[in-house]
Amino acid sequence: MIEKTEFPHFMLKEIFEQPQALERTIVSRVGLSEGEVRIADEIHIDSAELRALRRIHIVASGTSRHAGMAGQYMFQELACLPADVDYASEFEYRNLPIGPEEITIVITQSGETADTTAAQRLAKRKGSRTIAISNVPDSTIAREADGVLYTNAGPEISIASTKAFTAQMAVLFLLAAYLAQVRQELDRENLREWIRELLAIPQKVRTVLECSELCRKLAEQFHRAEDFLFLGRAIHYPVAMDGALKLKEVSYVHAEGYPAGETKHGPNALIDEHLPVVVIATCDPRNAGSLLRYEKTVSDLQGFKKQSAKIVALASEGDREVSELADHTIFIPQAPELLAPILEMIPLQLFAYYVAVRKGLDVDRPRNLVKSVREE
Repeated sequence: MIEKTEFPHFMLKEIFEQPQALERTIVSRVGLSEGEVRIADEIHIDSAELRALRRIHIVASGTSRHAGMAGQYMFQELACLPADVDYASEFEYRNLPIGPEEITIVITQSGETADTTAAQRLAKRKGSRTIAISNVPDSTIAREADGVLYTNAGPEISIASTKAFTAQMAVLFLLAAYLAQVRQELDRENLREWIRELLAIPQKVRTVLECSELCRKLAEQFHRAEDFLFLGRAIHYPVAMDGALKLKEVSYVHAEGYPAGETKHGPNALIDEHLPVVVIATCDPRNAGSLLRYEKTVSDLQGFKKQSAKIVALASEGDREVSELADHTIFIPQAPELLAPILEMIPLQLFAYYVAVRKGLDVDRPRNLVKSVREE
């Protein structure tokens, strides 16, 4: 029997289970000393076919789709493969041409999501090989795929997905690194360094979880707000989207995730002293693209400050520039650009949880929602 143990809700328990979930998902699939990713036996697609790949399609719904959006950056950066991300519910209407040198990745926590299963079957009919990412052994989507990568997150009871989401991002990173390995896009030493960084993530998640009390205090301050804007650039945009989704799901507050650079194309009109703006402003100083995006984000923060916005920022440890601009800052341990989203998501999950608790809502069973959407 699955118990909440000392936690008042399954959602909070599952948030705090993320370090162990990530360790189970990652550790057995990598060899640090050898500098290799070991998932060939799980995906069942031979190396020659993977070397011939020209494109990846990622299909999912809800939180799983946000994981897929983060994965898109991983495939493009590590494996040098273009990747598209589709809503599972819209995939069948696109009449997308799929060739033999493409694979379709379907992502669903339960493995039974109706839209995603239908999308997988359509991709197979069009001749695409499919890889499933699921948290449930022997689920429909796993049985019907050419290969399956399980997230090993353990049972997730709360309707709002937390540990499954971060485990999905870890699996997508493993798959991207494996494709880079097979396609020889990364040499052994670079791959070893990426594996070292990935193996460090669970402990860094434990560090991020120490911000729980800060997130509770922020929820106490902002629980009456009726609207939120979550902003992020590049791979951090899907995190902003899922932060907004979590808040909507469990607290019934209107929240929107948006690309930070797009605020000038409309959402800026909404920003005033009444709108809390959550900005992901972390930076990987070893990554030129991350440094450029960081500079733009700092400029955005300066503009929001002039508009009297209430700013909550996620910043890299030791970042004084962002903390001086923001009203509230949550510091995130330093991590590479492609892995930082796993860490950034934790405080957004905690904030959503504490807002819902403060409002007296049923955190684990939000109204009108189910854990597995089995009807289209």
